[in-house]
Amino acid sequence: MATVGFTLTFWAWDLIAPLAGDYKDRLHLSSFQQSLLVAVPVLVGSVGRIPVGALTDRYGAKLMFPLMSALTIVPVLLLIPARDSYGLMLVVGFFLGLGGTTFAIGIPLVNSWFPPSKRGFALGVFGMGMGGVALSGYLTPRIAKHGYHLPFLVVAVALAGYAVLAVLLITDRPDRPVPTASLGSRLGQAGRLRVTWELSALYAIGFGGIVAFGVYLPTYLKTWYQLSPTDAGSKAAGFALATVVFRPIGGWLSDRVHPALVTAGALGLVALLAIVQAFDPTLYPGGTIALLCMGAGLGTASGSVFALVSQVTPQPQVGSVTGIVGAMGGLGGFVPPLVMGAIYSAKDSYSIGFMLLSDLALAGCVYAYTRMRTSRPVAEEPLSAGTSPAARGDAATGPRPLR
Repeated sequence: MATVGFTLTFWAWDLIAPLAGDYKDRLHLSSFQQSLLVAVPVLVGSVGRIPVGALTDRYGAKLMFPLMSALTIVPVLLLIPARDSYGLMLVVGFFLGLGGTTFAIGIPLVNSWFPPSKRGFALGVFGMGMGGVALSGYLTPRIAKHGYHLPFLVVAVALAGYAVLAVLLITDRPDRPVPTASLGSRLGQAGRLRVTWELSALYAIGFGGIVAFGVYLPTYLKTWYQLSPTDAGSKAAGFALATVVFRPIGGWLSDRVHPALVTAGALGLVALLAIVQAFDPTLYPGGTIALLCMGAGLGTASGSVFALVSQVTPQPQVGSVTGIVGAMGGLGGFVPPLVMGAIYSAKDSYSIGFMLLSDLALAGCVYAYTRMRTSRPVAEEPLSAGTSPAARGDAATGPRPLR
């Protein structure tokens, strides 16, 4: 249920990007204005994860998931009357960011139900919900061909149906620790943890790269390789699919070796292939292979970073830490589309943007390998006395030693 909800709200969060070319032509936008239009929901959805994660620690996912899903319906429907005004589109895009906050709801929910030795894979499966970006890239322009209003109506109905099912089917762990401190106090405690900001930096590269490609890749493919909006959306959906498939693989690998090693290897691959793409290879086969493999590397890194989060964060603070780390990941996706648009407007080239991605990925690779390998796990909180040994699994023994 968490993965389905994450997928649908991510589809809603990314509704503008696949239609950005249409908005550019309709509203006569510059490359920077177009980039800002697709980046605003990313910014709001990222920052919004901080309070939503802390609220999830307090009130649980059973309340927060259906609530945020239902609230997202409003801006989805408002995209219909706002289509002819750039100012209104920016305002609606601001509230569309609500869809991006559900990541901070699902992580503490899934994390609480699984023992430490299985959390990497479980969180990776939940992370596959970012496939909502792939769904949006592939389906939104195709549905729009049958009527401009149709994709927004389809997503709104899907969100409404999910909100009802979430009320009925999502269950918080009965003995989950419920913090009693104020929202500000809990966010302050999470913010004082050094590992929160270390993980934030790594996640800003991994997941931020995914978000940036998700919102800007259709524009890049249309502008640089002269693809039609439908073809560009399809190719972008293929990239997103690679990130989705490899996210649980990153979590699965992190259950077996230290997640910092997985992160370092994945970001090293991204750094190498970003250099390849900076030299503007032909789309077939060079560009396609480079972009798909970058997607695989970014997906793997995203899964391994949150496997590390689950190891080093106390259970009562998972939502708060997740909110901050998730926000930084989303913010990592906010800046690159603006940079790429500005660089292309000034230089008629995307090469500088890909070289910057390579530099960031290499820095993340080195830091993950040299610093994060020494991170120590926190002690697992005890389960309630009424929990059976079968239900406890290996959670009772606490996290496994780092290897």
